[in-house]
Amino acid sequence: MSKMTVEARRSFAGAIGSSPAPLVVMLVAAATSLTCLSLGRHLPPADWWSAAMGADGSAVSAWVVHYSFLPRLVVSILAGAMLALAAAIFQQVLRNPLAEPATLGVSAGASLAVTASTLWLPGMLGFGREGAAILGGAIATALVFGLSWKRGLSPLSLILAGLIVSLFLGSVSAVISLFHNQILQSVFLWSSGTLRQNDWGEVKYLLPRLVAGLVLACLIVRPLTILSLDDESGRSLGLSQRNIRLLALAVAVSLSAFVVSAVGMIGFVGLAAPAIARLAGARTAGQRLTWAPMVGGSLLWLTDQLVQILPLLQELPTGVGTAILGAPILIWMLPRLKANMVPPRSDTADLAFRTRRSWTVVLVALMLLIILILPVLFLGQVPHGWTWLSTGDAERLLRWRWPRTTAALGGGAVLAMAGTILQRMTANPMASPEVLGVSSGAACGVILLAFLAPTPDKSIQMGAAAIGASITLFLILAIGRKTSFSPERMLLVGVALATVFGALVSMLMVSGDPRMGMLLSWMAGSTYQVTNSDAVIVIIVVVASLPAMMLFSRWLEILPLGEASARALGIGLASSRLWLLTATAVLTGTATLIVGPLSFVGLMAPHMARMMGLQRPMPQLYGSAVLGAFIMLMADWLGRNLLFPYQVPAGLLATFVGGPYFMWIFRRGGA
Repeated sequence: MSKMTVEARRSFAGAIGSSPAPLVVMLVAAATSLTCLSLGRHLPPADWWSAAMGADGSAVSAWVVHYSFLPRLVVSILAGAMLALAAAIFQQVLRNPLAEPATLGVSAGASLAVTASTLWLPGMLGFGREGAAILGGAIATALVFGLSWKRGLSPLSLILAGLIVSLFLGSVSAVISLFHNQILQSVFLWSSGTLRQNDWGEVKYLLPRLVAGLVLACLIVRPLTILSLDDESGRSLGLSQRNIRLLALAVAVSLSAFVVSAVGMIGFVGLAAPAIARLAGARTAGQRLTWAPMVGGSLLWLTDQLVQILPLLQELPTGVGTAILGAPILIWMLPRLKANMVPPRSDTADLAFRTRRSWTVVLVALMLLIILILPVLFLGQVPHGWTWLSTGDAERLLRWRWPRTTAALGGGAVLAMAGTILQRMTANPMASPEVLGVSSGAACGVILLAFLAPTPDKSIQMGAAAIGASITLFLILAIGRKTSFSPERMLLVGVALATVFGALVSMLMVSGDPRMGMLLSWMAGSTYQVTNSDAVIVIIVVVASLPAMMLFSRWLEILPLGEASARALGIGLASSRLWLLTATAVLTGTATLIVGPLSFVGLMAPHMARMMGLQRPMPQLYGSAVLGAFIMLMADWLGRNLLFPYQVPAGLLATFVGGPYFMWIFRRGGA
């Protein structure tokens, strides 16, 4: 641990004492002050006690306080305590200070399971949401452990796998909500982490489960303390580590699922509470299991009161607010996390061969793509089945189909080029605009522009997308310098930024603003509304980008060798990265406007090009462009025809393939 980190801990602990008790008192005092301020808006202080004991039927405000305000207050404390306790157990068992329900995918799995049960197994919910939530959380946890098993369940691999699973499950939820938007409106509000209550039912549901969790935690605190030792020491003390780990993980997953089933997804409270308790002086496992729930309960209580009392945040679900506040905590903690990773395999480990005829492979792939365009334009479903367009039909329909086809081709090509540049520049085969959060930044730029300018044209939208992508890239590199540009830490930073973007989108969706309805299909990667001018813009960007990429050939050849080698060969790191980042931002901004912020094409296409033997920079870049165009072309065509007359957005369809593909790469050690 660095000297600065040790001094920071000492100064923090010295400021509040050697125990977390002063900190908890401060949090409770702040939350109590805000509570009194908020409560005073409903009733005068003289009526508070009577309203708490039982609402007076003659005073509507007393009913609001008794059946809404006070239950919400108690639920925030209970939910925060349960999430913090679950996270403290996760962190102790996995020896990982970043482990918590949101970062391990437990919350996302539980939320998706409840959403799916609401649609297709509503009878299951007659017995409560907890069964579906526990099942979903357990499956997500098993998936995370399976992805990280070959890496020794190391801290970074577990968190990265959890965030990957969370993003993929989030895309599945997006597909479900797209087709059942009206039915799931209340479920969507619930899943965003709203704490609004209309009775004491959730309090009665959560309280006994928290008590049970605390009792179980007390019973296993000594074995959990031994788990902090290495495995050999634990076995020498006669501890059945596997059984204790399974029991502890079952308790943590259940606590997380209970909270999700009651109030939806509350992100990052579990991350912050144990970390704050540890920094405040809770050193042993028993101390952290004692103080973390207190910190978590008071922290969520304080956050919820801030959401209710600040004018700009009153319509913001508490779960969204905690996600926005928690992502910076995740980024701040990254330098303090030991990597302890299994060394990644070389890129060549995933290659079947190395071809000497790279350009021949690229040309053959391009010819096959051109041949494929014809059936994509002319073959499709109509009300009476599959048909090949006749000459008369083609004249009518091609004016609608060619802009979509062109946009899909161009969007996939530029996104693949952006992914190739990022992977070679960072020497990280899992880098891509979607995974590093660059697409999310571009999407944020477009969304903000939609609220500032009601009818912006495409050139202004492209500029906003490029600015958003550039700011995101700058933040990633600025933070990456503090971690020596560690590939996995940069991925975690990008996924954390993407999490913030998801929280912002949830906030805007819950707001009910009509402009979000128009943006929803675009965020899903739809090409429905692409016009002729949009298609022309994409063509111009692609035609201009392809020859311009030749200027970056030497940089893309040398930068993967590392900073020292690049400097020795005369490469100016600052200028080369600036130009590459600018190109990436423009390409990502253009693609995001067409195929939405999440498609994984920027990840898949460069890997597919390497598997075809295209390892040199220019053949890989142009081969990736062809393959990216192919992926989005097929995604758009399948999206039009698979569920005819309904249509699946091309971006979401590509994500269904890209998410499992990403997990497969991670499982094989490609990070």
